[in-house]
Amino acid sequence: MDFRFTDKEEAFRREVQDFLKRELPESHERAVLHGGETDEGWEFTRKFTRKLGEKGWIAIWWPREYGGLEGSDIEYLIFNEETAYGRAPRMDGGGTGIVGPTILAHGTEEQKKRFLPSIARGEVMWIQCFSEPDFGSDSAGIKTTAVEDGDYYIVNGQKTWISFGLRGDLCYMTTRTDPEAPKHRGLSFFLVDMKTPGITVRPITNMVGADGFCEVYFDNVRVPKENLLGEKNQGWMVMMTTLSFERGTLASLAGSMRRTLDDLVAFSRGARYNGKPLARDPLVRQKLADLAIGVQVARLLTYRTVWMQGQGLVPTCQASMSKLFSDEMNFEITRVGTEIMGLYGQLAWKSIKAPFNGEMAGNYLNNLGCLFAGGTPEIQRTIMATIGLGLPRR
Repeated sequence: MDFRFTDKEEAFRREVQDFLKRELPESHERAVLHGGETDEGWEFTRKFTRKLGEKGWIAIWWPREYGGLEGSDIEYLIFNEETAYGRAPRMDGGGTGIVGPTILAHGTEEQKKRFLPSIARGEVMWIQCFSEPDFGSDSAGIKTTAVEDGDYYIVNGQKTWISFGLRGDLCYMTTRTDPEAPKHRGLSFFLVDMKTPGITVRPITNMVGADGFCEVYFDNVRVPKENLLGEKNQGWMVMMTTLSFERGTLASLAGSMRRTLDDLVAFSRGARYNGKPLARDPLVRQKLADLAIGVQVARLLTYRTVWMQGQGLVPTCQASMSKLFSDEMNFEITRVGTEIMGLYGQLAWKSIKAPFNGEMAGNYLNNLGCLFAGGTPEIQRTIMATIGLGLPRR
């Protein structure tokens, strides 16, 4: 097996790295935790995302007619990994990584031309409206309804735990269009402008303090029929497509984990305990070595998933394996990191003496919840057991 990237891919990696060093000021305050940053910080995020869009990198693997460069899945992986390692602020993840590919797979030509170019240019923020108060992992338990009314569907219901809810320009969502059908067969998938009358967004402040999670209420919201993605009552298949792409966008997580590990190594070399560098402590060295192994495993699992997608394969269990391991490894890095850093690891974001802007403490708290986002560990293990190992369901 040859794990090396091609010369072209390595050249692209260097190009992205050089761009980030040139365009990203060292003092920038990135969008750290689910969009709860200041309006000023968010404006910087929007402008920087547009710069990435001007380079054509945001949707590098899309067809040129929709704003892409017809690059490869591997080049998109490299872009995600390097921007995450560089802590570059981006608002396009749900657009180019999830809903964009879903529109490419299920959309009409009119929908592709209407929605995709603005995503590729980095002009819009898409949010995902799946979860509801009465269900989480049971993705087919949706109660939000959409009823036909002439050229529109009238949508009523509530979505919750919506990331970037206060910042979203558009959302993609699932609704129940046939209450009499089995729950997997009565769903439909819609693309909705968040400025549509009848939509109310309310923030949920979590233990990190960010207002990034939100509740979204739909009160007689009129959604044009042309915004139905895929066929009516076939929304389950479309939603599964989005989840497959969501679990295949883990290169960003791999990049951020490598950066956190490098930060920990640098801290251990500089900090002193009992008059000696912390890096000389055998226990610290062993913990860092274990983290290095885990980060590399997570990185290679992600590479396999993206490679399979590039080959036209559907990495269902492989994507779940990559997501589960990466999520748990990401939490482990911040857990061990707070231990190694001692009281410094408890300093919050923007604290004056906090190493690397207090990201260790903030990410430790945030990553605990991320273990369950996008599918709980139990769901991922069930997918691996049934689809990957062929074991029977209970």
